[in-house]
Amino acid sequence: MITSLTAAPQVAPPDQQSRLRAAAEQLEASFLAEMLRAAGLGKTREGFGGGEGEDQFSAMLVQAQSEAMVRAGGIGLAQTLVEAMTARVGDV
Repeated sequence: MITSLTAAPQVAPPDQQSRLRAAAEQLEASFLAEMLRAAGLGKTREGFGGGEGEDQFSAMLVQAQSEAMVRAGGIGLAQTLVEAMTARVGDV
């Protein structure tokens, strides 16, 4: 009897998949937060600014907005990362 020499593609266990997706979504949120900051979101106003407190809360706001963007579907970075890493499971 002849057996196939090619191995079936391996799939990451569900627990590993969920951890991978969470890490990919966190990376996408961080990336989006940096893009929002570069676009000027969260900058301190020139006039009557709130000082250090406003700076701290605006950074938190930008992070929360980027996380909301990822939950709404994001830009597809997390999905691309998950697919690429899942494809590599069989290569190890």
